[in-house]
Amino acid sequence: MTQVIAVFGSAQLAFDDPANQHSYDVGYALAKAGYTVMTGGYNGVMARASYGAYEAGGHVIGVTIPNVDLVFERVVNRWVKEEIPQATYHDRLEYLTKNANGYVVMPGGVGTAQELIEVWQLLRLKTIPLRPLVCFGNFWRPVVETLLHSPYVPPTSVPLVNFASTPDDVVRFIRTWSHE
Repeated sequence: MTQVIAVFGSAQLAFDDPANQHSYDVGYALAKAGYTVMTGGYNGVMARASYGAYEAGGHVIGVTIPNVDLVFERVVNRWVKEEIPQATYHDRLEYLTKNANGYVVMPGGVGTAQELIEVWQLLRLKTIPLRPLVCFGNFWRPVVETLLHSPYVPPTSVPLVNFASTPDDVVRFIRTWSHE
């Protein structure tokens, strides 16, 4: 059975923004490695990761919220092969967290921060099975390290969040993690 990797990231940047190139590369690398890529299905990082996965011949799932009017999330990107509509933003986040075998967090804003923290907390509480959670690049590093070096996060939470600097590192980490 193919493993599904959720890719989280901003919908706000234009599709052709250079900052989104890494998202394409991550989607491509994941699909080439045999993973299904699951995103929120809309613009920005989600579209670029979907495009990369599609170009690599992979399966792309978009978990959408068609009845919610969001500024940057209105039209499902054309690379989504399987759309899974949800009623609310909360339902969408729950579907993405519970139905993925791993998570990649790309740069993003408040929504992406919520996704990162939600997955991290669910893993920490063992509400979902332990799965790989990897942040791409250095965007989230200051946020995560501030929490990890505070008295508010127990040492057992440290190994739950990991960082990768290249798409190949993402794939290598997910493969290594799933075989531990």
